[in-house]
Amino acid sequence: MSKREQELDSDMKVKMTEALLGRFSNCHERYAFHHSSSLEYNEVYSYVRELFSDGRAIYDLSVKIARHLFEVSAHPKIKPGEVYVGTFSGVEDDAAVLEAVGIFKAETRSLFADVVPGDDDLDLQLKEGVELSRIDKGCLILNRGEEQGYELLIFDSNGKGEEAQYWKDKFLGVLIRQNEFLQTQGFLTLTKNFVTQQLPGEFDVSKTEQIDILNRSMDYFKTHGNFDRNEFETEVLHHDDLIQSFRSYDEQYRKNHELDPMESFEISPHAVKRQARVFKSVLKLDKNFHIYIHGDRELIEKGYDEAMGKHFYKIYFDHEV
Repeated sequence: MSKREQELDSDMKVKMTEALLGRFSNCHERYAFHHSSSLEYNEVYSYVRELFSDGRAIYDLSVKIARHLFEVSAHPKIKPGEVYVGTFSGVEDDAAVLEAVGIFKAETRSLFADVVPGDDDLDLQLKEGVELSRIDKGCLILNRGEEQGYELLIFDSNGKGEEAQYWKDKFLGVLIRQNEFLQTQGFLTLTKNFVTQQLPGEFDVSKTEQIDILNRSMDYFKTHGNFDRNEFETEVLHHDDLIQSFRSYDEQYRKNHELDPMESFEISPHAVKRQARVFKSVLKLDKNFHIYIHGDRELIEKGYDEAMGKHFYKIYFDHEV
């Protein structure tokens, strides 16, 4: 442990703030501290609440945070590392300016070459240190919603495998919070599963029809600012029998995954962009051809050639690009 808190000059503050906070730029999920009995028994929550109340206690509380992390890091696959605790002011989030506490763990050290100019030559020195922009684990606790367990952003570069869950579960003790990102992501995942898994077994639908529904689903989320279930069903599914099937699947899906019903919510562009990667509009034909379908399904026609003994697709277009 350090014997005292580290004072930073203005240049170091700017550089470290940019590097550390920049790691959260792609963290769209939000979390909150949790405990099955009471939030008072969540160690990090208690330390952070005290730190927000009295910033002068940062040294003593950071020592307690580091000790707590050490105690929950008993798994043999958990890597050793260095822990940094810092306070931030002026953090902008959803049009609000907030104070925040950051906790970071660096598990990877890198070798750096440092060239120091002298009077007549250059002196090459090798140093080992942590790349702040590639730090392994971090959480940013925003000073908002104290009674609900605050609001956290979390990243974990090695967050795979059972041994990696200690950062969220054993150390922080958090649960994910519902927000527009999760709602958008969750509904698009549900829709994709319905179209690709449920629909073919219940209706006589071709691959092109499935892709057409997926494309209409993605178009809806790209062109609307807010989601409305009835509007979505009418614009995307069209037919009453499809809508009823979708509602039945949705009800069972939410029951299996313990999810609340979603009738309306604000659409998250970040979630739409992420989900667009897995909404495949590709028709794969043997190992010879892939057809990408982005628009009007009426411009592609399926048939069977008796002489060749093979299926075929006929595609209509105006211009070749």
